[in-house]
Amino acid sequence: MNIIKTKEPKSKTAGLLSRDLSWVDFNERVLEEGLRKDLKPLDRLKYLSIVSSNFDEFFMVRVAAVKRARYNAGPAVTAPNEELETIGKRVRSIIERQYKTLNTEVLPDLAEGGLCIVRPKDWTKTQREFLEAAFMQEYLPVLTPLKADDEGPLPIIENYWIHAAFLLEPEDKTAEENISIIRIPPVLDRIVRIHPETVSDKKLSVAFLEDMIVEWGNYLFPGFRVRGQLLFSVNRDADFSVDEQRDEDFIEAMEEVLEDREKSMVVRMTYSQGSRKLLDYFASRFGITEDDLYEIDGPLNLGNLYDLAMIPGFDRLREKPWNIYRNPDFNDDQSIWDRIREGDVVLHLPYQNFDPVIRFFRDAASDPAVISIKTTLYRTSGNSPIVKALEQASMSGKHVTAVVELKARFDEKQNISWANRLEKAGVIVVYGLAHLKIHAKMSMIIRRENGKLRRYVHLSTGNYNEATAKVYEDLSIFTARDDIAYDTGLIFNMITGYSVIQTMRRLTIAPVALKERLLYLIDREINQSGQQSPGKIIAKMNSLADEQIIDALYHASCAGVEIMLIVRGICLLRPGVPGLSENIKVISIIDYYLEHSRIFYFANSGSEELYLSSADWMPRNMERRVELMFPVLNDDIKKFIMEILGSYLQDNTHAWDLDCEGRWSRVKQESDILYRAQTKFLSMAEKASAADIDAPADTADKEFIIRRSPL
Repeated sequence: MNIIKTKEPKSKTAGLLSRDLSWVDFNERVLEEGLRKDLKPLDRLKYLSIVSSNFDEFFMVRVAAVKRARYNAGPAVTAPNEELETIGKRVRSIIERQYKTLNTEVLPDLAEGGLCIVRPKDWTKTQREFLEAAFMQEYLPVLTPLKADDEGPLPIIENYWIHAAFLLEPEDKTAEENISIIRIPPVLDRIVRIHPETVSDKKLSVAFLEDMIVEWGNYLFPGFRVRGQLLFSVNRDADFSVDEQRDEDFIEAMEEVLEDREKSMVVRMTYSQGSRKLLDYFASRFGITEDDLYEIDGPLNLGNLYDLAMIPGFDRLREKPWNIYRNPDFNDDQSIWDRIREGDVVLHLPYQNFDPVIRFFRDAASDPAVISIKTTLYRTSGNSPIVKALEQASMSGKHVTAVVELKARFDEKQNISWANRLEKAGVIVVYGLAHLKIHAKMSMIIRRENGKLRRYVHLSTGNYNEATAKVYEDLSIFTARDDIAYDTGLIFNMITGYSVIQTMRRLTIAPVALKERLLYLIDREINQSGQQSPGKIIAKMNSLADEQIIDALYHASCAGVEIMLIVRGICLLRPGVPGLSENIKVISIIDYYLEHSRIFYFANSGSEELYLSSADWMPRNMERRVELMFPVLNDDIKKFIMEILGSYLQDNTHAWDLDCEGRWSRVKQESDILYRAQTKFLSMAEKASAADIDAPADTADKEFIIRRSPL
C-alpha cells in the first residue's frame, strides 16, 4: 500500500498514491518478470539487471530530491523522513528478492546450461592460476591506486563505477593504517573470459574483474599488508539543472553541470561484504548514514551485466529473438515522397523496423528537390545514421535545422558531441528553450515540386534512436497533410525564433495548450455521457501524475464515463473507489518490449477521436516541456491503433491490475485462453509484411493466443 494520507482532504485528488512509491511498485513489477521460472535464465538475468539500472537512476533523481527537500525543510518536518524510510524498506526487500533469485536460481541454471559465472570461492586451482597470470599481464599495468587522505579531499568517486578500497598496514606497524582506492576503469571489460583450456568442453566460465582486483590488489602496494578490502559503488545527486541564463556559453554551462554531477551529494552507497572499518570510513566521508548503505549479496551494479544477457553462443539460454518486419507501405520501387503523398502511413516499432525513418532523412539528404530539413533530437544513438544524414544534407547545400535538447538527462554529453558535429557541418543547431525541455518528436522535409513547395512530416511518440527502436514500443505517422505541415512549421518557428503563440489547426503543444485540451476532451465526455450512451476514455501512457487531470478523470467517473487506463509506470490515481473512481480501471503491461507509446481515445458520442503524443500525463510534461499531441485522421490507421488498444485490454499474461489501495496484482486468468498483447502485435506485423528482411530465420514463431496446458 502506498497512499499518502491527509487529515482533511480538500479535493478529490487528496489521498493520491505516492509518486515515488508508485515508481518502486513499477520496479517490483519488472522484478516479477525476472522471478518467473518459465523464462530462460539469460532472459531472467536481463530483467534482474534492469531492476538495478532503474534503482540507480531512481536514487540519483527522485531520492536525491526527497533528501534535499528534507534538508531544506529543517528538523521540524518529518514527512520526507517517513517516506525515505518506507522507500528504504521497500527497496531493500526488492534487492533481497532480486539477489536471492540470482544466486539460487539464475546463476545455477546458467551454469547448468554451460555459462558459469564463478566467484573467488569457487575458482579451481587451474582457473586461479590463469586469472592471476591474466591479472598481472593485462590488468595490473592499467590500474591506478589512489590515496584516501583524511586531511585532503577524496579522489573523485564517480557515479555507477565500481571501486575497490584497501586498508593497508605499513611494514612499520607503529605507523597509522592507510586507505587506497582503485577505480575499475570502464576501458577494461568487467567480464573476464577464462581460457577454454581451463574448463570442460562446451562450457564458458567467466570471472569479474573486481574479484580479481580484490584477490591480487596487494601487488599494487609493495611494502604494505592488506588488512581489509571493500567493493563499493555510489549514486550521486543528479537532480539539478543548468544555468539557463548563460545563453552565449550554454554548452560550457552544461559541461559544468556534468562535471559537478561527479562531485555532488552521495545519495546511496552499495557495497559487498568486506571491511567494516572501510565501510564506516567512506560513509563518514560521504556524509551518509546507515540508512543510505545497501549491502549486496552478489555482484555490484547488476545493471552493467545487461550485456552478459546478450552474450553470443548461448541462444539455448535465452528466448529466440523476436522477428522485426518491414513496413510493406514502403518499397524500393516507389519513392518515399510518392508514398506519403498517397496517404498517411503508420509505423509500429519495434514490430516493424526503423528503416523508413532513416530512409526519410537519407533520401532527403541526397534528393536534389529537397531544400530544407527540420528536426528535433532528444535522445540519439552513439552512431546515429540520422545525424549523419543531417550532416550530409547540410554539406550538400540544403538548409538544415536541428533542435538538440542538451538537457536530456544522462544523454547530455552525447548530445553536446552531436551538436558540435552538426554545427561544424553547417547545420543550424538550436539548443531548445530556457526552462523548457524540447521533448516533442517531429521532423519536416520541404521539397520543391513542380515549382511549388511541398512539406512532408514525421510525428512520433518515441525518439530518433535506431538502437532503442529495437526494444521500445512506439508509434509514428508520416503525412503530407497541409494542415499538419502548417502547424509543424509554426511549432518549429516558435522554438527557433520569436513568435507569438499561434492557433493550431490540428496539433496541440505543451506547455501552451496540451493540458487545457485534455481537460476539455475529458469534460466533453462528461457532458455527452448518459445512461443510453455513456462516455468512454481509453488512455495509454508511461506515467500518470498530474493532479488536475486525475481530478478531471474522477469527475468523469462519477458522471458514468467508462475509463480504461494503460499505465506502464507511475500512477497516482486510485481506481475503483466507490463514489469516486468506480468506473476507472488501471492496468500495466510489463513484457518483452518496453511499452513507450502514448495513445488517447475519446468516444465523443460516436464521433471517435484518437490521438498520439510524446507526453505523459505528468506536471513536467504539461508545464515544463515542449510536447506534442497529434490526431490520427486516417480511418485505416485509426482502426489499426484501436485494435492495439483493444489488445492491451485483453492481455491476461503480462498485464497487472491496480486496486483502490495502491496494490498491483497480475490480471486474473479467468478462462483457459491466454492472451498476450505483444505477440498479437508481432502477428499483425508478420501478416502485414510482404517479406521478412531483418530478423534471423525461424524466429517468427510466436502465437498471441495460447491454450493453457492441462498441467
